[in-house]
Amino acid sequence: MSKIEIEPITRLEGHGKIEIFLDEEGEVKNAYLQIPELRGFEKFCEGRRAEDLPIITTRICGVCPVAHHMASTKALDDAFNVEPTETAKMLRELMYCGYFIYDHTLHFYFLGGPDFIVGPEAPPAERNILGVIKKAGLEVGKEVIKHRAYGQKITAILGGKATHPVSGLPGGIAKFLTEEERREIEDMVKSCVEFAKFSLELFDKVVLKNKEYVEMIKSDAYTLKTYYMGLVDEKNRVNLYDGDVRVVDPEGREFVKFKPREYLDVIEEHVEPWTYVKLPYLKKVGWKGLTAGPESGVYRVGPLGRLNAAEGMATPLAQEEYERMYETLGGKPVHSTLAYHWARLIEILYASERALELVTDDRITSKDIRNKPGEPGEGVGIVEAARGTLIHHYILDENALAKKVNLIVATTHNAPAICMSIRDAAKGLIHKGEVSEGILNKIEMAFRAYDPCFACATHFAFGQMPLKVNIYDHEGRLLRTLSR
Repeated sequence: MSKIEIEPITRLEGHGKIEIFLDEEGEVKNAYLQIPELRGFEKFCEGRRAEDLPIITTRICGVCPVAHHMASTKALDDAFNVEPTETAKMLRELMYCGYFIYDHTLHFYFLGGPDFIVGPEAPPAERNILGVIKKAGLEVGKEVIKHRAYGQKITAILGGKATHPVSGLPGGIAKFLTEEERREIEDMVKSCVEFAKFSLELFDKVVLKNKEYVEMIKSDAYTLKTYYMGLVDEKNRVNLYDGDVRVVDPEGREFVKFKPREYLDVIEEHVEPWTYVKLPYLKKVGWKGLTAGPESGVYRVGPLGRLNAAEGMATPLAQEEYERMYETLGGKPVHSTLAYHWARLIEILYASERALELVTDDRITSKDIRNKPGEPGEGVGIVEAARGTLIHHYILDENALAKKVNLIVATTHNAPAICMSIRDAAKGLIHKGEVSEGILNKIEMAFRAYDPCFACATHFAFGQMPLKVNIYDHEGRLLRTLSR
């Protein structure tokens, strides 16, 4: 049996490698995604002051710090038994919309989009933002940079910093919005709505009008039938900041809807020795290994997971695109992994529309931005990170110090599906041992669609970091393996 190794995998946050094993006929026997890094934030948050947790956990990742800050702050709301003021909730959600605008823009144009705009088999040196600018034009590049900066400016105004915000407090937020700042944000988000519409038009022109791309999106190599999970509002529409968590089965039927505090009744985590990422599954269905379908407890989160789990979008333009996506791809739910990119662009439009609704609401500049916290206890906070459902669960002692911290990060939820997507893409693309650089990139596209953040996702159940060293001779033969 021969082995193909892709290391490092590229255009993602964090580190990882893919190992593909071929049988004697050159067909793919199996493929594994291995994540070798360990962060361990859950352990070194223990013993820290509760009010420090929204600051510490943002350092898990420089790409999705706003998500961790907000999930942490909401967990403290729950732990201190305090409901934020209406204005505080609006300011938090407005900041969150800014985060979604810049994060999704980053992935589509810098990380995932080059595979489509430049081409999946283009030279590696061209599959990046510079290649996108060369193909789409310098003016497009300027608009991308400008609107990503707008998202970060909104975060800076409301969160205190463009990255690693500091404004979230149990019961509210540390800073009110001035009228001058409100007008500035309103101008930015109006522009973001137009940019989101342009991005969807670009996707339509480059991807949906390309027969080869559409066939690739719909192909078996990129199709995975799973359950789907996401936050929804009272009308089962996508909500990024608040609501209940809804799960639908592979046929799109509601499987369960639960409150944040009920997550342990729904989700269990499986551990494998070959990765530091835990593998979650639906408790009532059970862990059946890396298999898809209604008998497997594997589920997916993130842009496509949210849209599949919901019954619509809460803003009009995003709803139109939502309906068009399902009509184009054959109905709901869509199981095509590469459709994550289309769903991501729909969410940029939703976040921009929602931000405009919030910033033009008269209550947004109220100075009533915090309620007094109660006594410390146990709390769970859930938001939708750009990559999917994010759970923070804290148990505080009588001195408001963290006794126990549990985090289930979006990429952790998706880890089993990512492993299967890579395996299925490899099996669908590699035959008779024939491998090209373009084929290997198409295999990477299977994980890249999820916009994974492995720095966030790497927690090990037993709090240890085993070390394994392989020693090879000059001809590449394995001589000895040392392990700790």
